[in-house]
Amino acid sequence: MSSFSRRLDALHATRPVTVLGAAVIDVIADAYALPWRGCDIELKQQGVNIGGCALNIAIALKRLGITAQNALPVGHGVWADIIRQAMARQDLHSVVEAETGDNGWCLALVEPDGERTFMSFSGVENQWQQPWLDALNVPQNSLVYLSGYQLASPCGELLTGWLEGLQDVTTFIDFGPRIADIPDALMTRIMACKPIVSLNRQEAQLAAERWGVEDEMLGAHWQQRFGSVLIVRHDKDGAIWYDADASGHVPAFPATVVDTIGAGDSHAGGTLAGLAAGWGIAEAVMLGNAVAAWVVSHRGGDCAPTREELLLAHKNV
Repeated sequence: MSSFSRRLDALHATRPVTVLGAAVIDVIADAYALPWRGCDIELKQQGVNIGGCALNIAIALKRLGITAQNALPVGHGVWADIIRQAMARQDLHSVVEAETGDNGWCLALVEPDGERTFMSFSGVENQWQQPWLDALNVPQNSLVYLSGYQLASPCGELLTGWLEGLQDVTTFIDFGPRIADIPDALMTRIMACKPIVSLNRQEAQLAAERWGVEDEMLGAHWQQRFGSVLIVRHDKDGAIWYDADASGHVPAFPATVVDTIGAGDSHAGGTLAGLAAGWGIAEAVMLGNAVAAWVVSHRGGDCAPTREELLLAHKNV
């Protein structure tokens, strides 16, 4: 058995995990090219899947055998009914139920090279209320996942206030492209909570532009400015992590890319699973790399691997 297989085989949660964010519908379609103004293009539908960053992570954790408290608002309507039924089939439950309103949905266009472009419609997942947050049980030593999509929404102030009130937890934030949209004052408050932040290559460039530094200097600047762990994902080139004066490169796992939908969320899910098991940042990022490599090798938005599938795919690593 390889060293990775041995570590994965012994993956067991030692820390509580709360996943807070969106459950939405992803309508996925192949596009020979992105539409331009005034055009009329024909799409080929791949499928209709449940999605949303937080739900993707909840599924990834579940399939890796990590139990989490899933705070994913589910409302009432056409999309909400699909989400609720699909979650039930996967033995997933949300502790947040919205009394009114439907969930949002997203149209994902996949170009021939596998790149994807999203167009999103917001729903109850971005209408957080204080009673929902008050009802959550977040013990000390917990890991708490948050997405930039919620933090950049009108409920960002409410979520940040809740986060500031938590005691002795580690927050994991994937800002996504919304890192450019969060106001400075709110970003300062969020980063004062010392979250672990994961960015992809393009998002890291947005962050570098925002703070006026060269791309290659972002990690050092991030530590000086915020003093919190930063992970930058470089796809087939692996990932780099920065933690105080330490940093490291974690190589990617072999993969034939057919579809990048869910790659970032799956990486976050794998990394969270490693952190929940008490692994160090480098080992947790390695697990994130492994899960992401599996996901980009499979088409569609609902393709997080089970632990057995991951073991089989990377048995020689």
